[in-house]
Amino acid sequence: MRLQLEVPATSANLGPGYDAFGLALDIVDTLTLTVHDDPVDPESCVTVSGEGAQALPRDRSHLVMRVIAEVFAAEFPAADESLIDRIELDCRNRIPHSRGLGSSAAAVVAGIGLASELGGLTTGARLDRRRILEIATDFEGHPDNAAPAIFGGLTISLSEPARTWQVPVRTIDEVTVLIPDVRLDTDVARSLIPAVIDHDIAAENSARSGLLVHGLVNDPSALFEATSDKLHQEFRRSVYPESMALVDTLRGHGLSAVVSGAGPTVLVLDGPVPDTAVPAGISAHRTSIDLGGYRVSEEN
Repeated sequence: MRLQLEVPATSANLGPGYDAFGLALDIVDTLTLTVHDDPVDPESCVTVSGEGAQALPRDRSHLVMRVIAEVFAAEFPAADESLIDRIELDCRNRIPHSRGLGSSAAAVVAGIGLASELGGLTTGARLDRRRILEIATDFEGHPDNAAPAIFGGLTISLSEPARTWQVPVRTIDEVTVLIPDVRLDTDVARSLIPAVIDHDIAAENSARSGLLVHGLVNDPSALFEATSDKLHQEFRRSVYPESMALVDTLRGHGLSAVVSGAGPTVLVLDGPVPDTAVPAGISAHRTSIDLGGYRVSEEN
């Protein structure tokens, strides 16, 4: 028996919506899980192609495999745990790693989704997507990337407890993603945000977050003002100076450019982006918004 799961990349924050806003993008990882009749060698149960093919583990320490095993045991205690010994995973990775496009959230969501499907096959009960969000938030620490990976489109999330709301995006259907060669550890980026934020900054970002919803739902002319951020991007300028220089350049062209998640990828909600504004070493992709979140199909 074989399961195939596709999970989208995501862009968090979108400027002022720090740790709350997330957008699913049509850049998709494809994972194929095969259940064999006999146990699989635990040291070579994973194959990887595409992003991370040279670095990711091929044994059960692979993040998706760890999540599958942990969630299956915790959420389906009545199921036969020996099933985990018989699974093999093939990963075709398209989401760039450590670039601010939700690759770890995608892996976590994929693992939970596959564990849910295995639970459904063995017990007849699957996890609903709200429960998957709760579990993913426990793994990730916050739901901003996990929520759009699960539900698709634009989501606005709260963390304690994990909840999300989908917002219909009506003014745009494509975005531009500008991906640099360099990588950035999310923990490094998060460490640069001060523990205390000035009241004026908090108030302005709150207003711009509301305006961003208006811009994405009703009025695209509001997107430029809405995507101006002072809560996190400026504090992180030192770790992605090239990205912030690109944001500055694009905003100088009147484009609603932001750093995607923890960076260093830059997201532009409107367009087109002039070729002359994109420096060497950055790949530009025009991609649609993924509206459905992760999806699973079964093959016998």
